[in-house]
Amino acid sequence: MNLPNKLTIVRMVLTPIFLVVFLAPFIPYHYFLGLAVYSIGCITDFLDGKIARKYNLITTFGKLADPVADKMLTTAALLALMDAGLCSLYIVFIVLTREFAVTSVRLAASAQGVVIPANIWGKIKTVSQMVSTILIMLFMALTEINVLTEQFPLTVISSVLLWITAILAVISGIIYVKDGVKAIDFNK
Repeated sequence: MNLPNKLTIVRMVLTPIFLVVFLAPFIPYHYFLGLAVYSIGCITDFLDGKIARKYNLITTFGKLADPVADKMLTTAALLALMDAGLCSLYIVFIVLTREFAVTSVRLAASAQGVVIPANIWGKIKTVSQMVSTILIMLFMALTEINVLTEQFPLTVISSVLLWITAILAVISGIIYVKDGVKAIDFNK
């Protein structure tokens, strides 16, 4: 197994660790620790793709597993923020609907021997989601240690950032499904 695929698997393993740490108020500085674990997961996303392209280590496993690892990590973050009251159920629904639609297209194409890699819009959505989530978690962590007061408009900032992500999810999902459907033979 090559290094990019190992990094993808590390991201998958980090996802439940992030969720447990972030949601465990009995752990001191759990928001900071959750932020650290989540950020490491995001860094593995950046590194696995960069290494795979630079050293020509792109594999079918990587093309399929990398987006799944991204979805696992980013969905866990949305669920954690929803649990904290900082993410709307509607945002989670929009993002998950997009993910299921894209995954369905990928699976249909894969069954016909076609691998559909992530497109630029999906990458923009993922980066937006990861950066927004990191910022929100950072603000939560700073509130946890009283650097930011309760008057800090965290709920408003969180809503704006995550709605931007939801809009990008819709745009990227529509483009992905439209392009992916072209690769699928519906007569098979």
